[in-house]
Amino acid sequence: MSTKASGTFDLTSFEPEVLDEGPGAALGRVRITKTFQGGLAGTSTVHMLSVADIEGSPAAYVAVELFTGELNGRKGSFVLQHSAPGSHGEQIAIRVVPGTGSSDLAGISGAFEIIQSEDGSHSYVLEYTLG
Repeated sequence: MSTKASGTFDLTSFEPEVLDEGPGAALGRVRITKTFQGGLAGTSTVHMLSVADIEGSPAAYVAVELFTGELNGRKGSFVLQHSAPGSHGEQIAIRVVPGTGSSDLAGISGAFEIIQSEDGSHSYVLEYTLG
């Protein structure tokens, strides 16, 4: 049976770097840090590789994110894997990487959803199981 955790998060740093530019796209790397409130209480570091299209819009990205803190009162850490195939209506997939849970979060699996409001704020829903 799965359990849900929800809340908000803030981006506390965003450090982009252009890696390569061509006539139709730019490749980049970004390091992001976040602070979570709600069912997840803690911090994370994201390492993302991205591609922007010719107009500068994000076209696709992949990332790994290490969360450390508490999940509904259980302490530990785990890694999320992000995969966004494009900005043209494709669904972003974010999953807990199997085998990455530590301490009270050992055996965690699940899916993570990011919700961005019109005002730019972020919330999340994590649906998970602990094995």
